[in-house]
Amino acid sequence: QVQLVESGGGLVQSGGSLRLSCAASGRNFDLYTMGWYRQAPGKQREPVAEITSGGTTNYAGSVKGRFTISRDNAKNTVNLQMNNLKLEDTAVYYCNTRHAIKQSLNYWGQGTQVTVSS
Repeated sequence: QVQLVESGGGLVQSGGSLRLSCAASGRNFDLYTMGWYRQAPGKQREPVAEITSGGTTNYAGSVKGRFTISRDNAKNTVNLQMNNLKLEDTAVYYCNTRHAIKQSLNYWGQGTQVTVSS
């Protein structure tokens, strides 16, 4: 059974930093892309950043230059370093992993709240 456990959310002032972590377990994730999504109140869930098993990264335009995604394949963890946080970054952040080929193999964490205050 695949499990994704997020940690690191919280309350931070605008301009501050937070680091989110996600630990994955339950199978070999060598062929899985890992990433982060977020959902703000009243809005749809949106992709934030992702990283392939080979280390290729993609970022949403709104976070490019401020957020950095990384993964440790040996530990099956993925991190999201968030700098220069803005009010509009407030959301529940979800860890996601999906197989690079079998798209139906798609898993979610329970989410962690990030709140940015002025």
